[in-house]
Amino acid sequence: MPLPEAWRGAFAAGEFRPASGRRPVLADVGAGWTALQLSGADGRGAVLVRAGEKTPRTLLRFADPVEHQLLAADFDGRRWAAFAVLEGRTLDSPWSLYVWDATTGKARRLARAERPGPLPRPVVRDGTVVWAQGTGAGKAGVLAAPAGGGPTRAWHTGVVDTPFAAGGLLVWRESAGGGTRLAAVSLADGRPAKLPAPIAALRDVRGLVSDGTTWAWVAGEADPRLMVWRTGEARPVAVVAGSPAADGMDQLRIAGRLVTWRTPQTSYALDLDADAYTVLTPAYGYAAASGSGLARAYSLGDAKETGARAVIQVVDANRLPRLPGCG
Repeated sequence: MPLPEAWRGAFAAGEFRPASGRRPVLADVGAGWTALQLSGADGRGAVLVRAGEKTPRTLLRFADPVEHQLLAADFDGRRWAAFAVLEGRTLDSPWSLYVWDATTGKARRLARAERPGPLPRPVVRDGTVVWAQGTGAGKAGVLAAPAGGGPTRAWHTGVVDTPFAAGGLLVWRESAGGGTRLAAVSLADGRPAKLPAPIAALRDVRGLVSDGTTWAWVAGEADPRLMVWRTGEARPVAVVAGSPAADGMDQLRIAGRLVTWRTPQTSYALDLDADAYTVLTPAYGYAAASGSGLARAYSLGDAKETGARAVIQVVDANRLPRLPGCG
């Protein structure tokens, strides 16, 4: 479906407008917050923009304003934010994980990774930061540490992918017997946890994401299909297939009833209540989504040319009207 005018208006109203001379890059979004990288003549750093606040909160000023890049972030909405900074221009560069305290406005380094492993995507829950990093020999540890300080605990070690939060679970893909299966632990204590039967049965899928009740992933290589299963349904269903929107789909995210993804050409959003999807961004744009937060980012003009303007717009997905149906 075409992008509704009501959606365009909501995104325009939620545009982030940085101070003159600063260029923003979208990193992550959640319910009531957005994490951005801001660059200007005075350097580069990570900031947190909270709903209702006009001034971004500085998380960290990067020591190297050229090489360092903000990769991912999470915020509990109250006190603790965790974010990962890549210390080079390639994805196999070392990275550092920081935790920021809203009460003091200060950040401290929680971990640094120099060995190959999953890309960091920290999760913050109930005062604990959880992440994964390489340990050598092709393996990685799923680690947890108190945000306020304390020993780091290893919840799991194996050939694992980047873990993500799915309600009260932490879930990841793990290589086993020449393929991949899914594993989970409780975010409360790191103990092994059961996945819903339709999800536990999955093998060799990619792009898996969930909010705890909705699960979405990509199945198939030659003929990719966007699959969705929601709690209470009998079985997963293919919701997008045989379409340019399925070609090269990656970076799946969930915000409320919406599932977003990116292709090499643009980004899309699927409205599960309407059984319809739409092109979410102009060409080469990308989206981030989590909780009720939905953000889109794109460039006005060639991003590599002087004078191009980076556009970042954030909305509450729950307030967007339903997409028109395809019937």
